[in-house]
Formats: sequence, C-alpha cells, structure tokens
Amino acid sequence: MADLTPNSSFSLTLRLQIPNRVGMLASVTQAIATTGGNLGQIDLIEQTRKESTRDITVDAASTEHAETIVQAVKALPDIKLLSVYDRTFNLHRGGKISIASRIPLKSVSDLAMAYTPGVGRICTAIAQDPEEVYKLTIKQNTVAIVTDGSAVLGLGNLGPAAALPVMEGKAMLFKEFAGLDAFPICLATQNTDEIIQAVKNIAPVFGGVNLEDIAAPRCFEIEARLRQELDIPVFHDDQHGTAIVTLAALFNALKLVHKTIGEIRIVINGAGAAGVAIARLLKKAGAEKIWMCDSKGIISTSRTDLTEEKLEFAVKAQGTLAGAMQGADVFIGVSVPGVLTPEMVQSMAKDPIVFAMANPIPEIQPELIHKNVAVIATGRSDYPNQINNVLAFPGVFRGALDCRAQAITTTMYLEAATAIASLVNPSDLNREHIIPSVFDQRVVTAVAAAVQHAARQEGIARN
Repeated sequence: MADLTPNSSFSLTLRLQIPNRVGMLASVTQAIATTGGNLGQIDLIEQTRKESTRDITVDAASTEHAETIVQAVKALPDIKLLSVYDRTFNLHRGGKISIASRIPLKSVSDLAMAYTPGVGRICTAIAQDPEEVYKLTIKQNTVAIVTDGSAVLGLGNLGPAAALPVMEGKAMLFKEFAGLDAFPICLATQNTDEIIQAVKNIAPVFGGVNLEDIAAPRCFEIEARLRQELDIPVFHDDQHGTAIVTLAALFNALKLVHKTIGEIRIVINGAGAAGVAIARLLKKAGAEKIWMCDSKGIISTSRTDLTEEKLEFAVKAQGTLAGAMQGADVFIGVSVPGVLTPEMVQSMAKDPIVFAMANPIPEIQPELIHKNVAVIATGRSDYPNQINNVLAFPGVFRGALDCRAQAITTTMYLEAATAIASLVNPSDLNREHIIPSVFDQRVVTAVAAAVQHAARQEGIARN
C-alpha cells in the first residue's frame, strides 16, 4: 500500500531551542523532510545572541509517523526539543462547542422578561397552543445529534463517551454551515427500545433528530420506528448523508465518461448502513444493475446468512469482490482499507469510476490507480473529490426545519443530490472536480431550497 499523505489531523508543533549558527535551522527542516513530514509554519518565539526558540508546525501521516519525525529531530546534535504538542488534541481540549445567550441580561426588567415572572406568560401560551413552541423557543432551530457510540467513524464500538468528540464536531458543522443549534446526545445504552424511548422523551426540545454512528442493522429499525412515532424530521446521516453526496458525485462523474446511470453496473463494497442507503438512493435515481458485496463476497440469492436489508439487493451472481469487479463501470467503497487491488480496477469496464470512501484509509490508495481510472474520489480532504457528508446534512436540516417538514423523504435526498451536483459548472467539471467544496457557500442554500421544494411537492411542509 502507498504511504498516506501527511495531513493536519496528525499535526504537531515542536518547540525547539536552536543555536544561532549558520545551517542549524536548515538541519531541522532537512530532518523533517527526510522523514516525510510536511513542514508548515515556523514562528520565532524568542532570540538571543547565542540561540533562538522556535515553534515549528509539521503534518504527519499517522501517530507512528509523527513519532518518527520527533525522534529524528531529537537526534540532531545541539538542537534541544523543549516540547511537543499534538495540535488536534490541543484543539479539542475543553470541548469544541458551548452554549451562548442570544439576549443580553443587563437589567432587572430584562431578567423579569427572560425569566420569572415574565416567562410564565410564555409557558401558558404554549400550553394553550402547542404550535407556539416553534415561535417562542429554540425548538424551531435545534437539532439533537443522537448516538449510542456503537459505530464511531471507522473505529468501531467505542461507547458514548468516546463518541462525544464526533458529536461535538457535528454540532460545530451544523452551526457554521447552516446556522442551526445542534447538541450532542450520547446515550449510555445500545438497546434499540431504550434508544427509541430516550429520543422520544427528549423530542419536545428539538426541531429535528440526526442519528449518528449507530451500528447496523439496529440503526435501520431505530430510524424507521422514530420516523413513525415522532412528528419531527429524523435523519440518519451515516446512511442518507453519505448516499446524497455519493449520488451527487456520481451524477457528475458519469457526465465525464458519457454514460447513464441506467446502463452502468455498480459494485458497492460494504453492506452496512451507508452501503444499503447508497444502493437504495441509486435505485431511486435509476440505477438498475447494483452488485453489493460484504466481507463474504457478492450478496447472492444463494446465501442463507443475509439480513432483510441485504436480501433487498441480492443477485443471482456468486463469488468474490474480485469477480464482481470484472466489467463493472463503478466501484463504491464504504468498507475497509486496502480491500481493492490495482488488478481489480484494471478488470473493470472502459473509463472506470472508483469511489474509495473508507476513512481514514481508503479501499485503495489513489496513487496506485490514478492513470487507470477516469475518476477517483475518496472521503479524505487531502485528495481531490472528497465525498463528505457536510455537503448534505446542514442543508437538509436547514430546509426541513424552515418549512416544518414532517419527515425527510427519499425524494428530498434525490433533490438534494441533484442540487449539489448542479453547483459544479460544466466548464469547471473535470476528473479532479466532480463535487463542490465543503466551503462553497452556495451548497447549504441550494440543498435547503431543494429539500423545501420536495417537501411542498409531497405535501409534508407545515410552513
């Protein structure tokens, strides 16, 4: 497997004491370069006639790589390493989010209106007309981010406390990209009924529920039952956010190779929450030939170990992933690192499209197949064509909450994907630009508008 690209998620700051002699700083930068580190900012902290103190920022590719860089710098003669801190850990210290008041309290009268006794009038108004809660409280702009910690990123069942940093990050993205107030709810249970009951119990506070990092197949039942039992939108981002952005990227990739979604054969590797949701949305968009694989190979009608969700996509074909790849037009990976080989890619149809989205290490390193594919995308920010859920979920919830949608539907997913794809102008579309940047300010507005339009067309908008 090719070496991973250094990136800011493994970023260090080294504080060094360096003699003021010609070539001493150069020896440090050379040691970092030799070990494959990506040199960033160099700050002068203090300087005397004899020595200087500098902070040097370095990106590494992994924890092990970072330690190799540190040891290489430590080994330099006359260079003293004063401290090392991990910039990612430093960013998370104290948490990443906080709650702030919208209204300043500067006087007794302010307090009397915001709290007792004035707030009693507001409580009475809501009790008399429950719809007033949307006008008079935070509910109309608030999302609960709910997890049980059973499927945290690609790391597995880490539990609710270890899931909290991800949920905090999600809350940041809701706020920064869509102006929504979201709060992490990490539940100390992995029992389906208990999770459903807990979400129902807290629902009065929130305008929508974003389910996150809940393992399959439980996530399917949890989402389905909550949608039936709540009157606010419920959205499992690992399923539908991934599916929306994947479809948007595929729409544009197919334009480059002059193929239609109805004629191609798609191989999806990974039959968990994301894989199943992607397959369902692809079918809604017109895909007719989808072969799904799991760790045992092709999901075939001849197998007796299939869940209800896998049975939905079972085909007559049998065999391994390698067999499925022969003659396929598109590979979509939501599985594990390194499962795809260059030989498998070479066996695909002309102008193959590869979406290797396992994170942080993709199913195949792009460097290995760059010359053999028409388009490659990953889930990583350090390669072109990052398929990132942040292109979808902020706008989906912004649109759903703004029109008071009763639910979030498959039609909304399809419209959102179409909206995202449309933001890449035909003149800008190329093999390294099939999807807009997550920082493109048009994205949330476009997705929200598409979601609202679909809600009104389906008659489920209450605003």
